[in-house]
Amino acid sequence: MEFLIVLIAILLATVILVGVGDRFNLPWPVLLTIATGAVIFVPGVPEVTLDAELILPIFLPPLLWALGQRASWQMFRTNWRAIVVYSVVLVVLTILAVIWTSMIFIPGMTIAAAVAIGAAVAPPDPVAVEAVAEPVGIPRRIVATLQTEGLFNDAVSLVAFQAALAAITSHSHLSPGALGLQFVYTAVAAVGVGLLMGWLGAVGRRRLAHGVGRSALTLVIPFAVYIVAEEVHASGVIAVVVAAVQMSSSKGDLEPEDRLTGAAFWEVVEMLLTGVAFGLIGLQLRQVIDDAGDRIGEMVLHGVIISAVVILLRLAWTLLIAALSKVGRSKTSLTPRTFGESLVMTWAGMRGLVTLALALSLPVEDFPFHAEGLVIAAVVLLFTMVFPGLTLPLLVRMLGLGREDWQDRQERRLLERAQRAALVSLKDKADEAPPEIVATVTEMYRRMVPKKPSEVEDQEAYRRQMKERKERRALFAQVRDDALAAAQDEVIRARSDRGVDPAAVDRVLHQLDQMAAVNNPDMYSMIALTRQGGTGNKNPRPEAPGRGEA
Repeated sequence: MEFLIVLIAILLATVILVGVGDRFNLPWPVLLTIATGAVIFVPGVPEVTLDAELILPIFLPPLLWALGQRASWQMFRTNWRAIVVYSVVLVVLTILAVIWTSMIFIPGMTIAAAVAIGAAVAPPDPVAVEAVAEPVGIPRRIVATLQTEGLFNDAVSLVAFQAALAAITSHSHLSPGALGLQFVYTAVAAVGVGLLMGWLGAVGRRRLAHGVGRSALTLVIPFAVYIVAEEVHASGVIAVVVAAVQMSSSKGDLEPEDRLTGAAFWEVVEMLLTGVAFGLIGLQLRQVIDDAGDRIGEMVLHGVIISAVVILLRLAWTLLIAALSKVGRSKTSLTPRTFGESLVMTWAGMRGLVTLALALSLPVEDFPFHAEGLVIAAVVLLFTMVFPGLTLPLLVRMLGLGREDWQDRQERRLLERAQRAALVSLKDKADEAPPEIVATVTEMYRRMVPKKPSEVEDQEAYRRQMKERKERRALFAQVRDDALAAAQDEVIRARSDRGVDPAAVDRVLHQLDQMAAVNNPDMYSMIALTRQGGTGNKNPRPEAPGRGEA
């Protein structure tokens, strides 16, 4: 019961801190980690302990799936250099650097133990990067590189960590050749498992007629993929990502309502799971302090040294990549390209869930460096996630990295293509629909593409215009939401009226809820919903805006 109370408290804190983070432009996972880390010092707070073997299988599959759904095969083809340079080479270099540092500064440290600690602190956490880096205004090109790196670097670390644990428990020596062969097998086998399970998932999704069932299937599949991959000694991380990309590549056979519902469903799942994961990270700090005992100061110093090595190595590596990108044939082949981008890439190399989970997996028996590994992991978390997470927005503003880059221009071109297609369709429908409807919808699509910075002559006037438009939109949204809330309240009150069918109330409320979920509902959306959701339809499934009567 105590664990359930703590879990509900973390979920509630997640919801609150998401709002606080949005309000002050701060990364809410960092705020949650700090909050839970501080709560453990309050008397009477129950101690929470988790089986370390369950942390990764519970949290990683759905969180990696949420990230993988936003990836694509084209993204991997474009960013394959980032996978090699960051997910493989940089992780290996980081492990080697931590091994060298640990052997020098930690008395009695063995190679196997140093490999285990290095593998735990080497990979930036994709969950931390996704939750912290993207909302602060980093250019999409950098965010894409960080996301690509985070999706695959865990595989290298997990292989090294598992090999180190095997050597520790069996009191044997590590073989670099066997380690390399093991990584190749786990990667290749994981790709095969991911492709197969992703294809089966896409087939199963098409067979399900109900949208809720299709969303539920996507929640079950990540765990199934991870378990199957681990059973055949493949990388569960790579398998989940590949399966997610494979299934997301077949989204074209889904209805717009399914895509909207699925996106909303996974936003909630991702937020709550991320909150629980980072909340538990903070609560585990008590175990770190208890295990350290009187040597806490010495262990913290070791953690500070290793944190500095990890951060400086990443900075040196990104600066090397920036220098190489200037002499490369393609300007978009490698990221970063400037000193400022190198700083941001270094600052965004945040450790999180994977680092703590691997540190907690260190054996207690026959392993004298268990407490040392926990303290080092906690200190690395502090210096690579908490402090950078709080200062990353300021760093981005100081470096002026919020300008439009080639991916922003690519998004603009896609919007322009969509705009042209919509206007051509409206022109074809001009004789079939009333002129006022055609004019309203045409104006809406003409405004869907924002102006380029070079197209604005008077920047100050343009900013005032955008501010006024934002205020009008806010006023419109308030009036719209008040009207919808009044309509919903009235329908809910009608449930208690005598002679009113509760099923009819639910159907009308469903239509109003769908209107509230649309960003820009208008009377034409209302017409579409009303015409399709009549009393004769027992399972109303209104079409998304743009597919209905409008």
